[in-house]
Amino acid sequence: MTVIEKARELGTVLQQDERYTRYMKACEINDTDSELQKAIGEFNLKRAELSKEMKEPDKNADKLTELDKEIREMYDNIMAMPKMVEYNEAKDAMDKLLDSINYIVSMAANGEDPMTCPEQAPHSCSGSCSTCGGCH
Repeated sequence: MTVIEKARELGTVLQQDERYTRYMKACEINDTDSELQKAIGEFNLKRAELSKEMKEPDKNADKLTELDKEIREMYDNIMAMPKMVEYNEAKDAMDKLLDSINYIVSMAANGEDPMTCPEQAPHSCSGSCSTCGGCH
C-alpha cells in the first residue's frame, strides 16, 4: 500500500471519528439557522459600515466609537448563541485532532517513531523528538 493510499484510509477513518461528525453537524446546523445567519449578516453590514466610515477623510470619532461598540456587542451576542458555542467547541476539538495528526506525521517525516511520539507538541518543542523526554 502506498503512502497516498494510507492517507486516503486515514481520511476515511477521520470522517468516522466523533469529533468530525460533531463538527460537521454543528456546521450544518449553523448554516441553516436563520436567526444566526441573520445576526451574522447584520454584523457584516455593520463592519462594512465601520470600514466605510474609517475611509472618510473627515472621520467622526464619536461615530467610529459607537460603531465599534455596536460591532463588539453584536459579536459577543453571536458568540454567546448556543449553536455558535457548540460550533466553536466542536471546531476546537476538530482542530486539536488535526493538529495531533499533523504533529505525528511531521515527526515521522523527521525520522521519529510515530508510535512513541506524543499526540501534541510539547510547549517548548524544538521540532525534534530526540530532544524531548516525552517521546521515549
